[in-house]
Amino acid sequence: MVRHIVMWKLKDHAEGADRASNAQKIKDLLEGLRGQIPGLLHIEIGIDFSATHQSADVVLFSEFVSRAALDAYHQHPAHVATKDFIGAVRESRTVADYEV
Repeated sequence: MVRHIVMWKLKDHAEGADRASNAQKIKDLLEGLRGQIPGLLHIEIGIDFSATHQSADVVLFSEFVSRAALDAYHQHPAHVATKDFIGAVRESRTVADYEV
């Protein structure tokens, strides 16, 4: 099994909305991937409430059956459709992929 974790720090304002609104939209978009991606076992999206200088605003925790399933996820049209919006509203992105 593979875990894929991504954390985003968002811009204060982007795409006509504030940080909190964009965080919620990212959560909604990513939760919409449930049941659409072969090999995706679990997906969880959290919005940070600590609001410290060091915290990320949104975190994605996901599990895949294999590295191949994770690779396929990156190319899947449903996932690709989320990338433009997230790219437009994020300030930075951190990712970690590891096998369990």
